[in-house]
Amino acid sequence: MQKQKQWVMGAIIMSLLALSAMAAEAGKADKQGKKERKSDCGDWQWSVCVANVGDCGLGTREGTRTGNDCKQTIKTQRCKIPCNWKKQFGGECKYDFQAWGDCDMSTGRKNRTGILKRALLDATCPDTVSATKPCGKIPKIKLQDSKKPKREGKKKERTPLD
Repeated sequence: MQKQKQWVMGAIIMSLLALSAMAAEAGKADKQGKKERKSDCGDWQWSVCVANVGDCGLGTREGTRTGNDCKQTIKTQRCKIPCNWKKQFGGECKYDFQAWGDCDMSTGRKNRTGILKRALLDATCPDTVSATKPCGKIPKIKLQDSKKPKREGKKKERTPLD
């Protein structure tokens, strides 16, 4: 009797394992079917980030894709444009700049170049950029001979008061 119970329990366990294996295979087949449908859709193409207020901070960008069986072809995503990036070269591009060069006396300006360090998603940024600015105040060189001579012996001597 004991052997029959063990045999029945073994048979039940084997049948449960077989059923779970079949269910797993069926689940995989369903997932593969879904993947095939998703492959009919094209990749998302994202526009540049547009700030909600001003030219930096939180904003949105729009994505589009093509495909006959796609449920969603347009969607909007939140994004952020950092406010400390140089706006002159686009809010999506960040550059490493060299030190300012010497002042060009003919133009009164100095310049420096920057190499692309990082760009936000799908941004088109030039690899190198250059920036110029006015030289500012140029210190005058004083000659030592032009100093006024010191007055010597002009101090009045004090007389003690009695």
